[in-house]
Formats: sequence, structure tokens, C-alpha cells
Amino acid sequence: MSLAQHERAELVLTMTAVGQSAPTLCGEWTARDLAAHLVVRDRRLDAAPGILLPFLAGYTEQVQKRVASRPFEDLISDIASGPPLWSPFKLLDPLVNAGEMFVHHEDLRRAHPGWQPRSLSVKMENTLWSAAGLVGRLAYRASPVGVTLRTSDGRTVTVKKGRGREVVLVGKPSELLLYVFGRSEVAVDFQGEQGDIDVVRALDRSF
Repeated sequence: MSLAQHERAELVLTMTAVGQSAPTLCGEWTARDLAAHLVVRDRRLDAAPGILLPFLAGYTEQVQKRVASRPFEDLISDIASGPPLWSPFKLLDPLVNAGEMFVHHEDLRRAHPGWQPRSLSVKMENTLWSAAGLVGRLAYRASPVGVTLRTSDGRTVTVKKGRGREVVLVGKPSELLLYVFGRSEVAVDFQGEQGDIDVVRALDRSF
């Protein structure tokens, strides 16, 4: 079982446990809305591009609403089985979905008070570290301040070069990935001048 498959299975367990009306960290989305998003991403190649491309977002939203009207148990079943054989995500699943499944799993877990970070394997943390660098470059592409990610054990990656101004985000790879993905319920420390830190905190990390 790949890391993506394992995290997908864990997400399904959590989604089943919290129920379809549970809140998430994805704005006003409930667990049902999040489930529909994942089904669209896995199975609707016509609509999936709108997840990232704003000019196609309207169509994707329409499709997602229709998908969300299906029985919650059916949505969970589709997520659990993963991308179908005809989907390119079937082959790419181990490469592109570990981070996606992790972030959305935490969207469910951390929407509830009293959440605690999970203890992840070294292999999973290393995989999420690679993803954090890629996502960070997109999230901070317009930052007026340099941004560097640093793990608790000292690994670093600069995701936005600055001109004498820099903020360093410090934490486990998993926490850094969540933050650059736009989540704020994270265990991340900030190093730098307070004014620069305030600028980085206020940036829109969506992409």
C-alpha cells in the first residue's frame, strides 16, 4: 500500500466517523462537500481542471453540487476505491495524492477543538516535505518578502527570494505543508522582523 493509499484509507475512516454534516477547514464546506470535491478530483476529468483554474471554476462548482447530492455512503465508497482505471490519477496516485489526502484529512480533524498533530512516519514526513516546497513556491509567488521553510531538524528550502527581507517558517514538514496550503490550524513558528512576519501572515496563500 502506497502512502497515498494509506492516507486515503485513514481519511475515509475519519470522514465516516465525523459524519456528512461535520465542519471542515475548507471555508463553509461540510464533510459532504469535501467528499464531493475528492470524487470530482478523482473521477470527473471534465470538471477537475476548475479546481485550479479560476475561469473553469463555475462549471466545476456546478458539477460538485450535483455530485454532492448523491448518498454520502456512495461518495465515501468512491473515495475509498480511489481513481478509476481510466483516470490518469490511477497511475499518478502515489506521486500526487499523498499530500492531497493528508491535507484534506487534517481539514476534517482540525475543524474540531482540541485537535493534536498526528505522529507520522519519517517516509511520510519526507514526502510531505517535497510537496511543501512545490506548493510554497505557488503560495508565495507574489510575496514582497522572502519566505523560507525550515524543518525542525534543520532542512531548508527558499520558496520566495527576498531582497534583504525574509521570514522563516519553522515546523515539521506536515505542518509546513498545511500552512502553505492555506490552513491556519497548524504548529508553525515564524522567525524574522515582526513587520515582515505580519506581511507574510496576511498574504493570500490560495492558488
